[in-house]
Amino acid sequence: MKNVRKKVPSILLIIVLVGFPQISESIFTPVLPSISSNLRVNASTAQLTMSIYFVAFAIGVLFWGQLSDKIGRRPAMLWGIVVYLIGNVSLLISPEINFLLLSRFIQAFGASVGSVVTQTIMRESFSGITGSKVFSKVGAAMALSPAFGPLIGGLVETYFGYRSVFSVLIVVAILVFLYSFYRLPETRVVDSTENISLIKVTLILVKDPVVWSYGFLIGGINGILFGYYSEAPFIFIDHFGYTSVQYGSLGMSLALASIIGAILVNYLVNFLKPELIAIGGLLFSVLASVLLIFSLQFDTSVLVVIGFFMVFVGLNTTLPIALNLALKGYESIIGSASGIFSFGYYLIVSILTYVTSVMHNGTIKSLPLFVLITCLIMLIGYMYVYVRNSNEKILDD
Repeated sequence: MKNVRKKVPSILLIIVLVGFPQISESIFTPVLPSISSNLRVNASTAQLTMSIYFVAFAIGVLFWGQLSDKIGRRPAMLWGIVVYLIGNVSLLISPEINFLLLSRFIQAFGASVGSVVTQTIMRESFSGITGSKVFSKVGAAMALSPAFGPLIGGLVETYFGYRSVFSVLIVVAILVFLYSFYRLPETRVVDSTENISLIKVTLILVKDPVVWSYGFLIGGINGILFGYYSEAPFIFIDHFGYTSVQYGSLGMSLALASIIGAILVNYLVNFLKPELIAIGGLLFSVLASVLLIFSLQFDTSVLVVIGFFMVFVGLNTTLPIALNLALKGYESIIGSASGIFSFGYYLIVSILTYVTSVMHNGTIKSLPLFVLITCLIMLIGYMYVYVRNSNEKILDD
C-alpha cells in the first residue's frame, strides 16, 4: 500500500488507467468481420459497436467526473472498473447483436472512468512544461494501447474465436482493478474544489472559445483514430486480403507514429509555444492526408500504411498539447470540468465514428477523404481561435 499514500501516482499506473479503455475499443476491430458473419448482420451494423461505445463513453465521463469530485478520484475509479468488468462478462454471454450492443454500452460506461478521472489526476499532479511532457508520454501510451489492441484481438480471434476476445477483456478488468486498488493514491485535496452546480460549470465552459477549440481538436483526433479502427479492417482484410493477425500488426505503425509525436513534443516544447506546435502537427496531417489520397491510385497497401502513419505522426504531435492546455485556468473545478469537457469531445468522437460507418461504401477512398476533411476543419478552427486570442492579448497590452 506504499504508493497509495503518495499524492502523485506513478507514470506507469497512469498509462495503465488511460490505456485500458483504448484497448477495449480497438481490440474489437479485427473481429468486426467475424461479428458481422456470425451474428448475421451487415458491416454497418457491426460497426455500431464502435459508435455506441463512444456514446456510452461520453455519458460515462460526465458521470464519473462529477462523482470523483464528490467521493474522490480513487473510489470513483474503482467503482468504474467494476462496472467495466460487468460489461465484459455481459459481452461474453451475448447471444445476439442487440444484447451485444447493450453490453458494449455498459462496458464503455465503466471504461470511461479511466479517461476522465485519470486526466483529472494528471492535471492535479502535473502542470506547465512538466505537464506537457507527461501528457506527451501518456499520449504515446494512448496510441500504443489501441495499437496493441488489434494485434491482440487478431491473434485471439484467429486461434480461439472472436468470443475469446471478451474473455481477455475480463482478465484485463480484474488486473486493472487489483493494480488500482493497491497502487492508486487519492489526489483530490478535500475542499479543494468549488461547490458549483454542474449546469453552472457547463455554462462557464461553453462560453470559452478556447475550451471549444481544444474540444474539437481532441474529439477530432480521436474521431480519426477510431474512425480508422472502424473502417481499416474492411480496407486491409477485405480489400487487400490481410489476415486478422497481419492487420493487427499494422497497429505497430500507429504506435511508432505516437512515439515520434511524443518525442517531437518533448523536444519542441523547450523552444516553441505549445500552440504553434499544435498548429504544426495539424498542418503536417493535412499535407499527409493529401498524399494519402493521391497514393490510392496505385492501389498498394504499403503506400496506404505509410500515408496513415504520416497522418498520425502529425496528430500525435498535436494531441498532448491539446490535452494539457484544454482546461488551463479551471483547476478549482477540475473534476466536474473534466467530466463535462470529456463528455463534449466524446460526443464528437461518437458522431465521427458514426459518420465513418455511414460513409462505408466498400471502397478504400471514404476513410482517407474523411481524414482530410476532419484535419482541415480542425486546422482552420484552431488557427482562427489562436489568432483571435493573440490579437486580443495585443490589444489588452
